[in-house]
Amino acid sequence: MESRRGPLKSAVPSNVVSPVRRCSRTACGRPAVATLTYVYADSTAVLGPLATYAEPHCYDLCSEHSARLTAPRGWEVVRLAVDSGPARPTSDDLEALANAVREAARPQERPAAPGGGEADPVEVARRGHLRVLRSPES
Repeated sequence: MESRRGPLKSAVPSNVVSPVRRCSRTACGRPAVATLTYVYADSTAVLGPLATYAEPHCYDLCSEHSARLTAPRGWEVVRLAVDSGPARPTSDDLEALANAVREAARPQERPAAPGGGEADPVEVARRGHLRVLRSPES
């Protein structure tokens, strides 16, 4: 793109933008491993695992800055366990998933209508995605 003064330059070169979240501390370019959130009502700073999404009221910190974190006088620091790696499925998770799949695959039994007839309503007409249903008693 050209202007009267010459070619326009981007404010942030595209090769600097990285999909890896970086530490929020000034002049620190290390990857973030923890997220710091302040709870002002309780005078508490909460340091936990890296949040799923970067939010404006939270601060992402690298391992060095998260280890050296101190809070203002009178404030409490709550340190939640920081995950050291990606979560792996446990045997309990896999068993619960297998049970859910078995349950979904099991044929569903329909209760019989009191008069021995069909329990489902009968489709009388259709217009686009709408259906007109008549109950079996009618």
